[in-house]
Amino acid sequence: MHFSFVTLFPSLIEGYFTESILARALASGTITIDFHDPRALTQDKHKKVDAPMIGGGAGMLMTPQPLMDTLQNIKKDSPDAYVIFLTPVAKPFRQNDAKRLARKSHLVFVSGRYEGIDERVIEMQADELFSIGDFILTGGEVASMVVCDAISRNIQGVLGNEESLRDESFEMTLLEAPSFTKPKIYENSEVISEFLKGNHSKITDLKRELALCKTKYFRPDLYKKKVSHEK
Repeated sequence: MHFSFVTLFPSLIEGYFTESILARALASGTITIDFHDPRALTQDKHKKVDAPMIGGGAGMLMTPQPLMDTLQNIKKDSPDAYVIFLTPVAKPFRQNDAKRLARKSHLVFVSGRYEGIDERVIEMQADELFSIGDFILTGGEVASMVVCDAISRNIQGVLGNEESLRDESFEMTLLEAPSFTKPKIYENSEVISEFLKGNHSKITDLKRELALCKTKYFRPDLYKKKVSHEK
């Protein structure tokens, strides 16, 4: 899988790939990355990539020409490139999206800045738009890293133990059950006794009940969906 990041601040993203799982995936060639700064292609003599909004409004917008030229160049070199814009004005990004997009060969993440991007660029270049939540960030770089990380974990060879994907939150429409490690007792708090007895069938059943309880408390929307599906 190849990931391209279209951003005015490549250094904000580069560091994320220097440690841990994604660093190993990059070193092994399981994933590859590159960066494209629209400022390098701006035709403005002052190297500006933003301008005031037509019709008024606070803040500035990223202008169309630098972004359009950047994305057109990427698509010319890679016809399979699938372009994703990160914006709060979009559908929520979900685990099923991460699994689906992990089957692509080349994903391009476009990170907006200022008050956003000229809508014409989105209309002409976007294959898909995602939001990572109902809040506003100072730029799309963090959102790009979130989506890239979630997708990368579903690419074969990225995780050391791919079995760990099976029991994670959202895989069965439920949040993941609580987990524990040594010591058995920590500050008067003890591991659930059933977990210590080695009966894996009972542990599996208990984990499902705990997952249901956690989902009902934290995500009643998912709990309702799960219960109605099982009726």
